[in-house]
Amino acid sequence: MEDDILGMFKGFKQFILRGNVVDLAVGVVIGAAFTSIVNSLVKDLLTPFIAAIFKQPDFSGLFFTINHSKFMVGNFINALISFLIVSATVYFLVVTPINTLISKARKEAPTDPTTKKCPECLSEIPKDAKRCAFCTSQL
Repeated sequence: MEDDILGMFKGFKQFILRGNVVDLAVGVVIGAAFTSIVNSLVKDLLTPFIAAIFKQPDFSGLFFTINHSKFMVGNFINALISFLIVSATVYFLVVTPINTLISKARKEAPTDPTTKKCPECLSEIPKDAKRCAFCTSQL
């Protein structure tokens, strides 16, 4: 029984010390900090800008009533606008630059071609071939 408990702790230690668990923990912490930055950008800069354009800072007062049921359409509009602003901000300020950096990092030097086209039948043949394998013409 004691060996089982020690084995479980050893397995747990290996699990915790794996790189991907530590990376995930760091990602969650950075994500939480980044969330406050994005929320502040939306709440303090972009939402007042939109309010200045539409001359209404808050849509929560918009509603309609059917059979004494109040439908708070304004709250939904606020949530929708907030979602669109946050997702656009994250896309244009995070996703696009990261994708650009990744694509620049992954560019590899072009390799020399290993094949060429046969002048007679236009088939792909090895670059060093002296005779075409398809039409048997001398190259």
